[in-house]
Amino acid sequence: MQPLASVPSRSEQVYHVLRDSICECRLEPGTHLVQEDIAEKLGVSRQPVQQAMLLLKSDGLVVEQGKRGLYVAPIDRAGMRHHYQIRQVLDELAARLVAGRVTEEPGFGAHLRREGTAILEEGARARERGDAAAMVRHDVAFHTMIYQLSGNPLIAAKAESHWLFLRRVVIGIVTHVGRGHTAWVQHEGILDALVAGD
Repeated sequence: MQPLASVPSRSEQVYHVLRDSICECRLEPGTHLVQEDIAEKLGVSRQPVQQAMLLLKSDGLVVEQGKRGLYVAPIDRAGMRHHYQIRQVLDELAARLVAGRVTEEPGFGAHLRREGTAILEEGARARERGDAAAMVRHDVAFHTMIYQLSGNPLIAAKAESHWLFLRRVVIGIVTHVGRGHTAWVQHEGILDALVAGD
């Protein structure tokens, strides 16, 4: 066997570009995904686009509509509720584990405060710029930090697949409902509670 290349393959690069475009609603639900057009826009052949589409179908972000081709999956209200239910359980578990580490490990609270504050400051700057996609990336980064600092490496991996769907909803909330400020105030409260070991 040959060692694997350390750089992402073309299909991985195409996958990440399309995934982020879907999750950030630059490719809206119901958008027809024509492989030739995508290949031309990204400057690649059709093969990496086809491979990326298979991964996106497996994720559930792209659906096939008979002979009409591939489309960005709709945002399904019941499905989103299910994703949020699972995320709630994962977030509660991660928060409980982080709070436990704060009370048990000297200096851990200060480390948590530094990491959390840095993310929240970046998110606040994105909000000031009106950059909804960046706000959501920092939102995900804040929660991911909690997962990673929980000490349980399985939480972040399990949560990631749900965030693929939830990012689309959060973008809509930030863009159309205008809850960006409220979200950051809530995140500050979460950080304060965790640093206090609560």
